[in-house]
Amino acid sequence: MYKAILFDLDGTLTESGPGIMNSVKYALEKFGIRENDFTKLRAFVGPPLIDSFQRFYGLDEGSAKKAVEYYREYFVPKGIFENELYPGVREMLEELKHSGYLLAVASSKPEPYVCRIMDYFEIADFFDVITGSTLDEKRTDKHEVIEETLDRLGMKEMRSQVLMVGDKEHDVFGARTSGLDCIAVLYGYGTREEIEAAAPLKIAETVEELTQFLTVFGD
Repeated sequence: MYKAILFDLDGTLTESGPGIMNSVKYALEKFGIRENDFTKLRAFVGPPLIDSFQRFYGLDEGSAKKAVEYYREYFVPKGIFENELYPGVREMLEELKHSGYLLAVASSKPEPYVCRIMDYFEIADFFDVITGSTLDEKRTDKHEVIEETLDRLGMKEMRSQVLMVGDKEHDVFGARTSGLDCIAVLYGYGTREEIEAAAPLKIAETVEELTQFLTVFGD
C-alpha cells in the first residue's frame, strides 16, 4: 500500500528533549527569563522555534528571531549531542529498509543539524532523502518540509503511497495538508490529548508497535 515513509526526527527517531530544552533555557536567560520548569520547555520539542518563543513566552517576532540565535549558541556545540536514539529505532529502520520502503526524514529542525545528528547516530544511510528547514528560518512549517521531501523523492504525484510518522499534532496537520496519511507516536513529546484531537490514521504507543503497524501497512 505505502511505498515511502517520512519520519519526523525529534521525538520520533531521537529523544532530543534534553538538548533542546537546555538550549531554550539558555536562550530565555538572555532575555532575563529564568525557566526551571522543564515541563513547560517540553513544548519546544518539535514545532518551529520562532513560533514557540512567541507563543509560549510572548516574544515579538524580532525578539523571537534573536532567541533562535541564542538557542543555537548552546545547541550547536553542546545541545545537539544531548540526545539519543529511542530503543528499537535502528532495528526498525533496518527492517523497513530490508522490506523495500523508501525512507525519508522530514524535520522542522534546520537541515544541517538534522544531517549532523543522523551522521552522529550512524543512521543516515537508511534514508533516501533527509529534509529540514533552512538556517534562515524558512521552510519551517511541517507542510512545507513535507512538500520539499516529496519533491526530492519524486513522489508529489503519488501521495497515497506516502505515509508520515511523527509525535506532535503539527506532524499530523502537516501531513493532512499535504494529502498524506499519518501515524502518530505516543513515546515522544506530544500528549495523548493533543494526538487524539489531531485524529491521525493510527496511534502507536511504542517503537515496537510502530514497527508492527508499518510492516502490516507495507503488505
